Amino acid sequence: MLLESYQAKGLLTVTLVNGQTSDAGVYAYRGDLVLKEGALREGSTTDRKPPEALLIHSAMIVENDQIKFINGLLPMLDLLPVLVEKYKADLAPDCIALIYIENIGKGMQVELEGVTYKLLPFKEGLVWNELLEELYIEKHELKNQSAEDKVAIAYAAAKTYNAKTPVMSFAEAQDNTITVVKEAAVGAI
Repeated sequence: MLLESYQAKGLLTVTLVNGQTSDAGVYAYRGDLVLKEGALREGSTTDRKPPEALLIHSAMIVENDQIKFINGLLPMLDLLPVLVEKYKADLAPDCIALIYIENIGKGMQVELEGVTYKLLPFKEGLVWNELLEELYIEKHELKNQSAEDKVAIAYAAAKTYNAKTPVMSFAEAQDNTITVVKEAAVGAI
């Protein structure tokens, strides 16, 4: 199974949800997805340093060993091709991809390797909460649902999500990036 193979390869980290939904053969995952593994530690063939790049706070639905839904946060638009290259063989042709990007100022859509990525600007907060708000999912709709089924509910809502943003080439998308300025806060307040 796809998620088990990812787990064995060390591609899943900070896992919150990893199991079957109430639909047989449909699996949900929430956690961080590794885009670039860390280098091997000196003298080791298995022990790695921390990952160099992640799809942060990702959510996925996997059915028939294909990713049908993927969501998460990328700090930079330039990591989108890294995500696509690493996981393109596992993305279903009809995969729904809603990706938050920190360094874009407006929503846009980019098609890479046959999948249209709906890119959303991200300022702050929790990615999962932002996704629920973007898809108009109310808290009561998730009440009494398993963690896996909550991801399935988000996937069902994403199927009808209509991004009213332009489809553009990746090069055009790169022209629309912004500089992210983060405030530094140190110590207790």
